Formats: sequence, structure tokens, C-alpha cells
Amino acid sequence: MITLAIMLATIMQTLDSTIANVALPHMAGGLSASQDQITWVLTSYIVAAAIATPVTGWLSGRYGRKTIFLISIAGFTASSLLCGIAGNLLEIVAARLLQGLFGAALVPLSQAVMLDINPPERHARAMAVWGMGVMLGPVLGPTLGGWLTDNFTWRWVFLINLPVGILSFLGVYYYVHEAKSKLLSRFDWFGFSMLAIAIGMLQLFLDRGEQADWFGSIEIRVEAACCVIALTFFIVHTATSGSDSFFNLKLLRDRNFVTGLAFYFLLGLLLYATRALLPPLLQTLLGYPVMTTGLVTAPTGVGTMVSMLFAGRMVGRVDSRLIVALGFGLTAASLWQMAAYTPQITEWDVAWPGFVQGLGLGFTSVPLTTMTFSTLEKHLRPEGTAIYSLSRNIGSSIGISAMQTLLARNTAIMHSSLAAYVTADTLVSRPDALSRAFDLSTTAGLAGLDAMLYNQASFIAYLDDFRLMFWLTVLALPFLWLMRKKKAPDGEAPDPAAVAAE
Repeated sequence: MITLAIMLATIMQTLDSTIANVALPHMAGGLSASQDQITWVLTSYIVAAAIATPVTGWLSGRYGRKTIFLISIAGFTASSLLCGIAGNLLEIVAARLLQGLFGAALVPLSQAVMLDINPPERHARAMAVWGMGVMLGPVLGPTLGGWLTDNFTWRWVFLINLPVGILSFLGVYYYVHEAKSKLLSRFDWFGFSMLAIAIGMLQLFLDRGEQADWFGSIEIRVEAACCVIALTFFIVHTATSGSDSFFNLKLLRDRNFVTGLAFYFLLGLLLYATRALLPPLLQTLLGYPVMTTGLVTAPTGVGTMVSMLFAGRMVGRVDSRLIVALGFGLTAASLWQMAAYTPQITEWDVAWPGFVQGLGLGFTSVPLTTMTFSTLEKHLRPEGTAIYSLSRNIGSSIGISAMQTLLARNTAIMHSSLAAYVTADTLVSRPDALSRAFDLSTTAGLAGLDAMLYNQASFIAYLDDFRLMFWLTVLALPFLWLMRKKKAPDGEAPDPAAVAAE
């Protein structure tokens, strides 16, 4: 019952990170907002969640994990209701800010509870269940969001959280026991403020950069400068404050934890960047309807569920680093298949690489999380899980922004390169083929020819993004062996306390 209650909260929070994406055009029409303005519905949520995530460990230690869990679920559910009944852009952005603030603690607290209620030998299976919620939410979000928007209204994208939130709240209230809170030192307001400003400015920089022409915009330059200055103050303050610092430096002394952060960052980048690239590729260039796009991308979630069930049983019997390597290998194979797409691909050609990628994500997530926390002391888990979730969030933001920027720039470059071949001599040498497709004697015909070149350039740019992610995945594999392992008898997972003592 504890697992069911906290997994409802986890799925609810992770689902909301992507479920609203496909409903943005409908929201813009319903709230009388421009396409540029309506993106704040996504940006406000991401920024608020990123700022509030690092403070989860301190709050749970000061006021109790169950108390913070209940407040977070109640606040997230109430703010979901506010999103669903919002009457204008300002109201829904404010409600999404609250949703991000309250939802930030749900994923790290659910992970900490799952680790605590299971003995060390069952940590791998527990992380398999927890990982399903974390990974399936972002994958299934666009599909569910598209179905709700098409069959009801965009408001149900948020209102669907109400029954889930109520059930989760009741489950946590009745079945989760309050963990003994650790009386912490006074709250480091300066350290938290500097980290919050750095993360907030970084998120705004990444989310707004492409729309505002990056460093050609004063807004982006100000956000970048504020991020660098605040991060510098935070690093210096943390290094000189000792035990009074907001960030516990003991986390950085654990090699498994630090390496796990880097790989979870990359996992967030690969997952969210792919989710951001595929729908516009399918809908804009290949003409897929919203529901068809959701259906052909859904096998990713199926693959994730299948592999997580196997991965949870393999940990402890097989070297976890080999399982993660298998996961990254499958992810690389799927990205290589995506990099070979052509405009003539079928729905099966899209669904199969997605299923393979889902298998890779499942085989990666479970053993990676288990290894990351296998050597971390128990009292550091609340802070560790918060930073762990933050690494995935930042990885996803950087991945989406970087891939979208490369997509736009490579499209422009490829358009210029392809246009160089459309010369007067070319038009004369192929009059029949071109005249059947376009009436080049008219402005509309020339515009059609330019649109065809643009689509071809965009398609090549998408393939370049997939190819870049493929190489990132392959190059990361050797660094897996930075993580330590401890052999356990009888196929059991290592005891974290024993490994830490060693």
C-alpha cells in the first residue's frame, strides 16, 4: 500500500512534465495568448520545480518526511485544480508555478521512502518499480495529453490529477510512517538563494534562448550573467561554510554517487530530447495526426516496463555495470536507427526503435540508481535523492534546448547548401520533373520549391541531432567503470552500510 500510494504521486508529477506539451495550441486559443506567451505554461513549471528540488532534503529533515510529502501532494493537487479552471494566461502561469513548487519534492521523497521500506537485497526491485513511474510519466505524457485534448478539453490535462492526488494523499496519510526527523542546523538562506537564482536563471536561459535568439538578446545575456555570478557565490560559500552550508559536501565524497549523477544527467538528456524531437518530426514533416503520433511513440513506454521488470531481478546476480552498459548499448542502437530515418519510413519504422530505446532506458535506470545509492549513508539519502532528481531535470532542460538550437541552426545551414544546387542551369536541365511538381513561372510555385528544400533541410537536421545523441551515448560507456561494485553472496544486492564501511 505504501508503494502504491507513493507511486501514484510519482507518476502524477512526472506525467505533468510533458502532458501539457501537445495541448499548448489549444490553451493559446482558449486563453487568448500568443504561441510565444503560452510557452510560459511549461517554463514556469520547470523553473519552479528546479528551484524547489534542492531544498527537499532540508525540509524533510527539519519537519519530517511524511509531513512534507502530504503538503506536497495536497498542494500539487490543489494547484492542478487551479490550472484546470484558469481563465487567463496570468492565472495558469501562477498555478503552474505553484504546481512546480509543490511537486518538486514528490519524486525525491518517493525514492527515499522506497529505499527505506525495503531491505538492501530488495533495493533493485524497489527501484525497478519506482523507475517505472519516473520514466513512464514523461514518455506517456504526450499520448495521454493528446487523447484528453482531442476527446474532452485541454483543461482535463490538469483536472485528471484530482482523483490521483486524493488517492495518493489518503494512502500516504494512512500507511506511511513518519521517519525520525534529524534536527538540522539553521537554514542556510544565502546558500539556498544563490543556488535557486543560479538554477532559475539557467532554466530561463535554456528555455527562452532559442525564442529570443540566444546571446543576440539582452534578456538572455542578463540571465547568463546572473547564473554565472550566483553559481560562483554558491560554490565559494559552500566551500568556506563547512557544516553550516546548505549543500552537504559529504555527497561529493562518494564516487558512486557523483558518477551516478553524471549518468542520470545524460539519461535525462537522452530521454527528454528524444521526446521533444520525435513529435514535431512526425507531425510537421511526415504529416502524422496527434493520435497517430502518440500511438507510434507509445512502444517506448512498453519497452521501459518490460526491461525494468527484468533489470530488477538481474541486479545482484549480474554486475550492475554490465546491465547499465547493455542499456546504453540498446539506447545507442535505437538512436542509430533513428539517424537512418528517411521521408518514406512507415509507422513500424518509428515504433520499433522507440521500443528498443525503451528497453535501453529500463536496463539503465534500475541498476544505475541502485549503484548510485549503494554506498551512500542512509542519513544522506533525502538530500541525495533531491540532487539526483535535480541532475535529471537539468539534463533534460539542457538536452531539449541544445538539440532544438542545433536543429534550427543545422536546418538553416542545410537549406543554404541545398539551395546552392537549385540554379538556373538546374532548372533548365530538369524542366519536366520540376514543372510537374511546381509551376516555377509563378511566385506560388517558387515558394513551394523553397518549402520542399526547407523540409528536406529540416529532416537532415533531425538526423544530425539523433546522430549526436548516439555518439554521446557511446562515448559515455567507458566511464561506467568509475563506479565501484561489491560482490554479495547468494545473489543478494550489496548492503549499503557494509559497502560504506568498507
